[in-house]
Amino acid sequence: MRKTSHELARIVPSDITPHDKYVSRRALLAGGVGLAAAQTLGRWGESFGQSGPAALNYTRNAAFSATDAPNSYKDITTYNNYYEFGTDKSDPAQNSQGFRPQPWKVTVSGEAEDLGSYTLEDILKPHPLEERIYRLRCVEAWSMIVPWVGFPLGDLLKRFKPTSKAKFVEFKTLYDPKQMPGQRGRVLEWPYVEGLRMDEAMHPLAIMAVGLYGKAMPNQNGAPLRLIVPWKYGFKGIKAIVGIKFTETAPRTTWALSAPNEYGFFANVNPAVDHPRWSQATERHIGGGLFDQRRPTLPFNGYGAQVASLYSGMDLRKFF
Repeated sequence: MRKTSHELARIVPSDITPHDKYVSRRALLAGGVGLAAAQTLGRWGESFGQSGPAALNYTRNAAFSATDAPNSYKDITTYNNYYEFGTDKSDPAQNSQGFRPQPWKVTVSGEAEDLGSYTLEDILKPHPLEERIYRLRCVEAWSMIVPWVGFPLGDLLKRFKPTSKAKFVEFKTLYDPKQMPGQRGRVLEWPYVEGLRMDEAMHPLAIMAVGLYGKAMPNQNGAPLRLIVPWKYGFKGIKAIVGIKFTETAPRTTWALSAPNEYGFFANVNPAVDHPRWSQATERHIGGGLFDQRRPTLPFNGYGAQVASLYSGMDLRKFF
């Protein structure tokens, strides 16, 4: 059962996950976190292959965090869907080690006033980072609990001053077959594209993630910028973002184009709507052990109280 915000506020990190899994909380800064994160990510890019992801400065957002114990860092970084690096769950960890998340630029276009090319430092500088423990629910009926580090997506999008014509926002992944071997094949149309309706993108649960477990985002998990929308299936969580575009109409998203009868634009977690090839009524929790029982899938991944109103009056079987 999901706890109230008042109960969550009393939870301390040691109640949720072992202390040795986190960087020291005493090192967290109260201010200037966005700039510190940008500097940290820059150092990580420069030292890639030597010391691995660096520690980030952040604060815990208990009000938005689940109370479940997070999966291990190993689970989260070795069992991934990231077709740019291969279709097997182990491929991203194996094939992304040479990927360079720095330097990085994001192009902002479409129906907004402040358009142009922004460096990673530009993107991060004004945004204090926070940790939120969210459930990641994938369309293949498996789930993880991940302590993401990031900042509200809506805060970022507001900076670009979207106009009244901006009804949707499109995100695009880097296209670089030299670094991303999966893009050398045609398993999907590249580059990867995802999108949200503007009210979804502005919802306080949606975040732009730059790390997990208190460290800079590993390559296999979407470094340096990854979208997290916890009430939707994992394929909505586009990785290695280089483009943000504000549009009047819904973007043509990659999986919806590839298999429109299997992957809808909205992709809200819904146990009542099965994938054509398997049931979505239950889920397998990664890391639960050989004899761990499947769990009932929760509508909107357990976030229904916060987001169900976004879809009031919609036929969620039709708009899946």
